[in-house]
Amino acid sequence: MSQRWDELLKRDHEVTERVFAAMETKFASAEGPPPALVGLLVDYLHYVDHCHNQKEELHLFPRLERNGMPRHGGPLGVMLQEHARAQEILARLVPLATAFASGDSGGLRDLRAAFGEYAALCKDHFWKENDILYPMALRMLGEAEAAEVVAGIEEVEASLGAGTRDRYYRIAEEIVEQAELRDLSFGLERDVLAAILNTLPVELSFIDHEDRVRYFSHEHGEKIFGRTRGAIGTAVQNCHPPKSLHLVNQILADFKSGRRDVAEFWIESGGRMVHIRYWPLRGEDGRYLGTLETVQDVTAIRQLTGERRLLSAA
Repeated sequence: MSQRWDELLKRDHEVTERVFAAMETKFASAEGPPPALVGLLVDYLHYVDHCHNQKEELHLFPRLERNGMPRHGGPLGVMLQEHARAQEILARLVPLATAFASGDSGGLRDLRAAFGEYAALCKDHFWKENDILYPMALRMLGEAEAAEVVAGIEEVEASLGAGTRDRYYRIAEEIVEQAELRDLSFGLERDVLAAILNTLPVELSFIDHEDRVRYFSHEHGEKIFGRTRGAIGTAVQNCHPPKSLHLVNQILADFKSGRRDVAEFWIESGGRMVHIRYWPLRGEDGRYLGTLETVQDVTAIRQLTGERRLLSAA
């Protein structure tokens, strides 16, 4: 299934924000990032300015203007002003980064400041596009115009050579890997992470790659399927009745082989409709880490109608 134009542009934003986060960790050190890493950054920023922004300026923004969104003032005018401001910063940033990548560390202070200014502008800009401009555009553009934007995105990428997006995404991933950017959860204290998991309206259980129960949430709260710490370390096959054992083994085998990405069931239990899903967990290298079980009471969700946009009384 082909992606919509907004999905393609948002993916650019996500990749670029990971590059910013990776470089921010390296610029935070006294000696700054390795010169080779800054060289990769220069390469990637070419994509942001000469490819991503051009997709919008050549193919999205003109169609919005033709549909009544003013070019000067309003969301479109702000986006164009910020594109121009980004180019002004890049005019300072790129020469500093190029010199640093060539071994001239004397401009590190100015480079750090220019990068910080550029990253801050872009991240704020991406938020405005994701949450304001793109939703407005989705309401304004018809199906044919939306397809034209997708074709225009592909045209801009093709103008920079075959496989442009994949090529620059690989550069982005190399930056992230060299900077050793960690998952956002690494920045949370353990008690905060535990509180998040135990507050979710979904019960979680984790079975490791050897099929042993290693974790379950809501230990001290009410649970749909009761369990105690005695389950930890137990083979998951021993946690299910014999009549369903063949299903458990089939799901795990499919997850390990990559044949299946989810298995789901729903049952009626105690007057509640319970949704049960299993998901394979994989590392960034695709290695199977284990299986996540989610259990949720969806009785009230199934009864929702209409909309609620205002906060109800406490």
